[in-house]
Amino acid sequence: MAMATRGFVFYLLSGFSVAITLSVLFLNSNVGSHSNERIFLSSSNSVTEKVWPKLEFSWRIVLATVIGFLGSACGTVGGVGGGGIFVPMLTLIVGFDTKSAAAISKCMIMGASASSVWYNLRVPHPTKDVPILDYDLALLFQPMLLLGITVGVALSVVFPYWLITVLIIILFLGTSSRSFFKGIQMWKEETDLNKELAKQNETLVNSRGELLIDAEYEPLVPREDKSDLEILRFNLSWKNILLLIAVWASFLLIQIVKNDVAPCGIWYWALFFSQFPIALGVFGYEAVKLYTEHKKRTQYICGASIEWTPMHIAFCAFCGILGGTVGGLLGSGGGFILGPLLLEIGVIPQVASATATFVMMFSSSLSVVEFYLLKRFPIPYALYLMAVSVLAGFWGQYFIRKLVAILKRASLIVFLLSGVIFASALTMGVVGIEKSITMIQNHEFMGFLGFCSSQ
Repeated sequence: MAMATRGFVFYLLSGFSVAITLSVLFLNSNVGSHSNERIFLSSSNSVTEKVWPKLEFSWRIVLATVIGFLGSACGTVGGVGGGGIFVPMLTLIVGFDTKSAAAISKCMIMGASASSVWYNLRVPHPTKDVPILDYDLALLFQPMLLLGITVGVALSVVFPYWLITVLIIILFLGTSSRSFFKGIQMWKEETDLNKELAKQNETLVNSRGELLIDAEYEPLVPREDKSDLEILRFNLSWKNILLLIAVWASFLLIQIVKNDVAPCGIWYWALFFSQFPIALGVFGYEAVKLYTEHKKRTQYICGASIEWTPMHIAFCAFCGILGGTVGGLLGSGGGFILGPLLLEIGVIPQVASATATFVMMFSSSLSVVEFYLLKRFPIPYALYLMAVSVLAGFWGQYFIRKLVAILKRASLIVFLLSGVIFASALTMGVVGIEKSITMIQNHEFMGFLGFCSSQ
């Protein structure tokens, strides 16, 4: 593992540990304080009421459409979804309550991810004769991401809102900064490559300026060697897709059944912990496969350039669960971790974007089905914004990939990813601070809630 990656992991672990430890110490030191009795009241005062504005033409819906389109287009190209932009937009501009905004955000992420996946299935791999979607990495991360989402949803009702805001800001600032420096590094490498290609082209021209041979070379540009139908069939791996669907359906069934049982009962915990062997089983299967192929020195294992050692596999498991947990806390698809992580382990931007979006399609659709059964969002608004996201996801992929092909700079995808994450850190920070101030003014409960009583 590179020194920069180790430093980034240390930053996350130390930042999260300090934030949680200080919050616990602060709350414990003020439990018996008379000056804080008004703040730490019953949690029943902080229950969020359902607020569903009507879907009608106004400046709010126009602005939400524009932001939703741009957020979906940029988010799916970067492979991060855009939940950190959608939730503040839905609460501040449209007027939804936080829980409903998170549910509709999942609908938008699902729509944008589905259209992006459809577009990517019709695009060949930029450099190799392999599918654009890295199914090995999808099978490695999807189970852990889904497991992390269930943990994050459970913690979201336990952790105080202000602490969730602090943790999200720490995470987003770290991942956006790391992605930005990764983009700068790639930009410099592309500049050197373009200069080298220019020199090679100069040597193939005679004294009269005539081209001696066809020296055209287009790195990282999809080759049109196959028809669209052939590319689509080549990119589809039904065995891996069916396995991913089986994991998705298993988690969905568990969540549906768990919602109908009493919290913290025997059946509740049995269902909750039954998710672990499913996730760990599929992850373990794929991890052993990658480790074995790496030991055999197979020429092409997957899109990642790292060595598949036990340490790196454990790191991927940790990041998968962390990404899912953040997705459950925030209401996003977990792409804010998965997108930068795929770049960190050496996946080229086009494949990282396509694979992260593919995995997000499963994680977001799982939440959408569950939220639909629980009636957490208004159908008309969800359908409208999901349609906007579907169009944005497709056209965002089309324009950015064309731009990458023309400029020959795949680093543009990395800069886009970094920008979306940084914008999400700002918007989520503003919303979180504003809501925390409102909760303090209304003397609402600001501490940790009991897990069983808050389910």
